[in-house]
Amino acid sequence: MSSRGKKIFLAITIIVPMIIYCYIYYKPIIQNAPFRKKDFVSLEYKWGIKDTLENHYNSATGEYQYVNGADSVITKKIFLKSDDILYMHGKANEIGLWNFPDTIGKKSEKSMAVPRYDILFKYKEKTKHVLIYGDFDGNPKLLDAAVQMRKVIDQTLLQAEKRSAK
Repeated sequence: MSSRGKKIFLAITIIVPMIIYCYIYYKPIIQNAPFRKKDFVSLEYKWGIKDTLENHYNSATGEYQYVNGADSVITKKIFLKSDDILYMHGKANEIGLWNFPDTIGKKSEKSMAVPRYDILFKYKEKTKHVLIYGDFDGNPKLLDAAVQMRKVIDQTLLQAEKRSAK
């Protein structure tokens, strides 16, 4: 085999599969690229039981409303810091929120008595909306990731509320 033939064989057996592998590996990452922290617009988070989600937070307006233990509706203005947004965005990337299905679980008669969480991340070019039903009985890893994201948002809101009370 000539020197030129060896180079062509090398290119076909090593370089072409590497290019195909890179394309397959990086395609989902590139598709989710618009979910960048600098493009973040707002976060809307709602939770509650049944169809009425009486608890909600909107980071664009700072409106935070929830029902406390005494069944009183508490309304506050709480704004998130840039660090809070960076933390939540980083956790969403780590957990893989961008790859979640739009609905985790399904609405049923049984789900009328369990909590429901509605998370909406708005970016300049895209939005990611995830609806989580508390009685989800599908993939436990997906449910754990969704619960972890919900806890991250809850903790961030609690910290922002404590900061604003000072």
